[in-house]
Amino acid sequence: MVALESAELFRNLKPEELRALRHVTLERQFHTGQEIFREGDPGDGVYLVREGLVEISGWVNQETRRVLSQIGPGGIFGEMAIIEHRPRSASATAARNTTAYFIPRGELLTLIERSPGLALSVLQVISQRLREFNQHFLREVVQSERLAVIGRFARSIVHDLKNPLNVIGLTAELACAPNASPQIRATAHGRVRKQIDRINDLVGEILLFTQGSSAVDSLTLMNYHEFFRHLLEELKEEAAIKSVELVVAHPPPEAKLMLNPNRLRRVFLNLLHNAADVMPRGGSVTVRFTLTPRELVTELQDTGPGIAPEIADQLFQAFVTHGKAHGTGLGLSICKKIIEDHSGRIWARNEPGGGAVFGFALPVPQAKP
Repeated sequence: MVALESAELFRNLKPEELRALRHVTLERQFHTGQEIFREGDPGDGVYLVREGLVEISGWVNQETRRVLSQIGPGGIFGEMAIIEHRPRSASATAARNTTAYFIPRGELLTLIERSPGLALSVLQVISQRLREFNQHFLREVVQSERLAVIGRFARSIVHDLKNPLNVIGLTAELACAPNASPQIRATAHGRVRKQIDRINDLVGEILLFTQGSSAVDSLTLMNYHEFFRHLLEELKEEAAIKSVELVVAHPPPEAKLMLNPNRLRRVFLNLLHNAADVMPRGGSVTVRFTLTPRELVTELQDTGPGIAPEIADQLFQAFVTHGKAHGTGLGLSICKKIIEDHSGRIWARNEPGGGAVFGFALPVPQAKP
């Protein structure tokens, strides 16, 4: 049990100031669970807990109320009523049977005008309470962001796994049909194996992205023409599934670059899938190449609606997405990381005639002098 004069807020008051304080102070009792005041009530005064426990709570969203702090004996609450005559910004409830002192706002302001020491103590209490609420708010925000990120990654994984799992399911039905020939079953086996490898690549790429590590050490000198030639059949199959025509404007040049073929394959697939997603009724994606002495540029141009202006500057940030029912925005972030791990650069733009262009440049190794 805390006496009024022993509370930290009033400890340094002079005897005549304490007498004036006792004269205006009311003692109120609340049973467990009783609401002392609610959010939106008039800020008509300040409370000091004599004994018991009070919980201060507020709405963190339209559906969730959280306890922001607990006030024990000697602690004050409702202190914002001292500095502004506005409705309460939070609710106070007795967590157990509680006795509290109540000091009306007008009387307390009169005391503060007469006592500089009391004014300083009030400011210190309010400053400390604001710090506590700020720390609590930051913890809530961080926790919410963590949960949101986990949810987004989970949705990304599910979304990315749908295509290979659908292919595996359809292929398995075909291979298990009673009239399936040995050749059909052999083809199905190869297709299922390829999709399993793709799933492994997808999961590995997401893990690599979340760990923030680099794969520079896994680059090897390869012929870009041969790399793309082996990839082209898979790209055409993926495009056909999405009712998209893949057009290769001209073969890539015979240039030797430092590549990680599995990861670069992921870039092509992501860019193709992104283009197909914005063309649900079909369209085409044209691939073209440009070789300069210092870099090899690859561009994919679609016949879709183009890049939405509101996300144009954020395309390659994680979780930025627009106009997709199941998009998470992780795909382009992964592309950016892969290209940067190749010491390259990636970009996107709208074409004047319509559609979007996504391009990336990979450096051509320079001969040592």
